[in-house]
Amino acid sequence: MDGVLLLDKPAGITSNEALQRAKKLLAARKAGHTGSLDPIATGLLPLCFGSSTRWSGYFLGSDKYYKATVRLGETTETGDSEGTVTNRVPVNVTELQVRSILQEFLGTRLQVPPMYSAIKVDGQPLYKLARQGKEIEREPREVTVHELDFQSYDGRDVELTLRCSSGFYVRALATEFGERLETGAHVIGLRRLGVAGLLVDQALTLDDLEKMAGPAERRTYLGAVGEALDHLPAVELSVDAAFYLCRGQSVRASNLPGEGSVRLYSSAAGFLGVGVVGPHGTVAPERLASTGTQTG
Repeated sequence: MDGVLLLDKPAGITSNEALQRAKKLLAARKAGHTGSLDPIATGLLPLCFGSSTRWSGYFLGSDKYYKATVRLGETTETGDSEGTVTNRVPVNVTELQVRSILQEFLGTRLQVPPMYSAIKVDGQPLYKLARQGKEIEREPREVTVHELDFQSYDGRDVELTLRCSSGFYVRALATEFGERLETGAHVIGLRRLGVAGLLVDQALTLDDLEKMAGPAERRTYLGAVGEALDHLPAVELSVDAAFYLCRGQSVRASNLPGEGSVRLYSSAAGFLGVGVVGPHGTVAPERLASTGTQTG
């Protein structure tokens, strides 16, 4: 059983709990998710089953799309509504101020990951150290906010949508946003709308899966990994080029982008895997579907 299931994760459970429930419902032996969502968050969580798990990195490293609600005037220890409120101040902020400060977060910048995160230090997740009252120095990471759109503001809660790079923490944005406004802030609602080219509108809920007759019916909703990777440009190879590519060689191809990874196909074999664009109109194999081989 191989393929990608688009799950709409409910609030109140971890990504791993959602994965384990889906794995049981599909009677799967091997499964993995493609990047955690916080327990308070809902939305798109692509799950990979069987041999498709080896492609999870292409989703982990891709852009994410979110809708977030940020509450001003309250700071919490976790940066979201799961944590204890540590400070409250009156909010006297205009919509113009909100819009202006939000624009400061557009583009590429360094972001310090929150202590309440799954990042590991000496094998220990930071959130476990945080629960012990420990504060560990974290290295800033380069992240990018490609789009950041103001949606509404009612004098207390700010609603926004954003498209950001892998590794970006919306909770960290909320914390910095509150500091800039001098009110404090935390996330009270977060929904992931998309991962790479995949949208939550295409996803099933756990309730949807539970209502189905059994594992066989649920498995019909698994998508092919080649289709799930549709954020990568598709390139078709000739039969000869496909033959040599599958033996680890760089080959010539037409209609290549200037750089980056591409999905590779041939009319005879279908989806071949992912390649990386090289010089002079060539493409080299990066990960092949037929063998699971990763090169380079």
